[in-house]
Amino acid sequence: MRKWLWLLPLLPGLLWAGLSQLDLSQARFKVVQVYGERAGKRLDSWQTLMAENQGRPEAMQMELVNNFFNQFHFIDDDKLWHQSDYWATPLEFIGANGGDCEDFAIAKFFTLLSMGVPEQKMRITYVKALSVNQYHMVLAFYPSANAVPFILDNLVPDIRRADQRPDLLPIYSFNGQQLWLSKEKGRGQLVGGSSRLKRWQDLQSRFGINHLNKPQLTLE
Repeated sequence: MRKWLWLLPLLPGLLWAGLSQLDLSQARFKVVQVYGERAGKRLDSWQTLMAENQGRPEAMQMELVNNFFNQFHFIDDDKLWHQSDYWATPLEFIGANGGDCEDFAIAKFFTLLSMGVPEQKMRITYVKALSVNQYHMVLAFYPSANAVPFILDNLVPDIRRADQRPDLLPIYSFNGQQLWLSKEKGRGQLVGGSSRLKRWQDLQSRFGINHLNKPQLTLE
């Protein structure tokens, strides 16, 4: 019986402690119980995506992960969860078959992390999407410390460099350890640990199969 143990050396701290030590069949059973059989098939596809693409070039991993999650439905939190701002865990996002921009970015971050992409190369980035005049969240990937990042976005299907996305105005970014305030595209001023983000702390507390919230809408 396959385990989630292959995740253990790749995930930081305790963020995935509730999930990484679970028997896969237990996680699948719980997801199907809460969200239905189609959610179980999505979970299978997600696990296969991660397992089969360990160690591949990062550009390939990014494209695969971006394409996988951009198939999911975009829907506002107030409609899906009846909450004004809810950050779903990857299991909840996969189970619900959709979410808002934060859920897309968070799921991509943790999936790439589990595939071996170093955490320091990624930042979940809060931006102003000028084309729709709304605040928005994307995942930024930095090939090197001083490089212009690539942007994984659910609004634009292809991955582009930040300097090719004049429609995005960065505000702040973070990963599992640090928080930055943006001064210009692709740069930022370090302002402390990511623990200063209340939503991020709440997200961490809900990892695992015992904290799966059920959405108010069915998106199958």
